[in-house]
Amino acid sequence: MLDLVKRTRRNRKSAGMREMVQETRLHASDLVQPLFVIEGEEVEEVIESLPGVKRFSVDLLLREVDELERQGLKTVALFPVLPKEKKDAVGSEALNPDGLVFKAIRKVKRIFPEITLIVDIALDPYTDHGHDGLVNDKGEILNDQTVDILSQMAVLAAAAGADVVAPSDMMDGRVGAIRKALDESGYQSTAILSYAAKYASNLYGPFREAVQAKLSFGDKKTYQMNPANVREALLECHLDEEEGADMLMIKPALSYLDVIAKAKAQTCLPIAAYHVSGEYSMVMAAAEKGWLNGDLVMMEHLLSIKRAGADIIFTYAAKQMLPLL
Repeated sequence: MLDLVKRTRRNRKSAGMREMVQETRLHASDLVQPLFVIEGEEVEEVIESLPGVKRFSVDLLLREVDELERQGLKTVALFPVLPKEKKDAVGSEALNPDGLVFKAIRKVKRIFPEITLIVDIALDPYTDHGHDGLVNDKGEILNDQTVDILSQMAVLAAAAGADVVAPSDMMDGRVGAIRKALDESGYQSTAILSYAAKYASNLYGPFREAVQAKLSFGDKKTYQMNPANVREALLECHLDEEEGADMLMIKPALSYLDVIAKAKAQTCLPIAAYHVSGEYSMVMAAAEKGWLNGDLVMMEHLLSIKRAGADIIFTYAAKQMLPLL
C-alpha cells in the first residue's frame, strides 16, 4: 500500500508529469456555445443575469460566429428572442418560414458552412404565456397538438440549413414524430439531439431572462422531470433512443452528474449535457466579487461534466474557455 501511495505522489510531482497522466481532457470540439438572436440591425444587448453573454441581431451574430470559429469552436446553438408583439397563445411565429431564427440559420450556414448548427425546437420563446406547449382553458399542456407544431418547426429548421434540431420541450412522443416528419420531407441527414432528461430545475432563471420567456401562470413540473428521480430519466433516455434520437441531453449538468454517468452506461448514443445559465451565473457572480477564480472554477466544472460521461457540453463559458484549452 505504501508503494502505491509513493507512485501516485511521483506522478504528481511536476506539471509535466501531471499532464502526462491526466485522465480527462477538454477540447474545443467538446463545447457548444449557445447564442441568442434578436431582431434588428447592429443590435447588441447585454444580459444582466448572464455576465459576458449578449443577444445579437443577425448581422452581429455572424461576427460572433466568425470569432468563435477562428478560436477553434466547431458548434453553436441558436435560441431566438422575440418581441412581445410577435408572441401569442399558440406560438404562431414559430411556423413563419421567414421568421427570425430561420433567417439566422440560412445566413450562418451560407457564410460558415463548416460550423455545426444546432437549433432549439420549443414553443416557449414564441408563446405569450411562456410554456413550451399549447395550453387549454384549464392551463393544461396539450401534448399531441404541441408535437405537431414541433415537427413542423423541425422541418422548417432543416430546410433553412440546420444540422441538428434539438427539441427541448419534453413533450411525449415528439422525437418519433420529428424523425418521421424530417424523413418524409427529405431531411434524413438532419440529426435530432433530444433533451431526453430535462429537469424542472430552479437554475434556468437567467436563461428565461435571456429569451424573455417569463411564465404567466403555473410551472413546468407536469412535463419537465422531478429533480428527485433517476430511473425516470433513464426511461426517458431509452424512449427517445427508441424513437430515433441521435444524441441525448441531460439538463442541468452539475446537479445531475450521476444521471449523466448512468445514461452514459445505458446507451451507445452520444451524451450531451447542458451547463445551464444558473450554474454559469453563480460562478460569474462569485468571480465578480473576487471570491474565486472564475476561469479555473469554470474549467473544473466542465471537466467534471466530461468526466461524468458527457461527450458534448453546452455552456455559456465556451468562448472564455477557448483560450485556455
